[in-house]
Amino acid sequence: MREREIEKALVDGVKSLGGRAYKWTSPGNDGVPDRIVILPWRPPMFVELKTETGKLTALQKAQIRKLQALGQDVRVLKGIREVEGFLAGCREEAKDGIQAARLPEALYRQDHRD
Repeated sequence: MREREIEKALVDGVKSLGGRAYKWTSPGNDGVPDRIVILPWRPPMFVELKTETGKLTALQKAQIRKLQALGQDVRVLKGIREVEGFLAGCREEAKDGIQAARLPEALYRQDHRD
């Protein structure tokens, strides 16, 4: 499976949980994780996605270490199975007493035209 298909599965899964998985690009900071995952009941997470055989570059490893040194939650998910496991863990986290704030449905479908 291609990385973009894995990324789509993450984005769709996070959206189904009432959250967002924003694409992260940071000019001048190559190697930052692919996505910032925001769920209603927890602090944001940074997620780097790889295929099952994909490997982190030295630059990606350095960026991950920098974020972790700042106390950030950084996940590296390899392949669709790890994405599915991550999403299952998020669903369990929401069920296990951490009440997810339900955002209005209109927010999900809002058209952001300027």
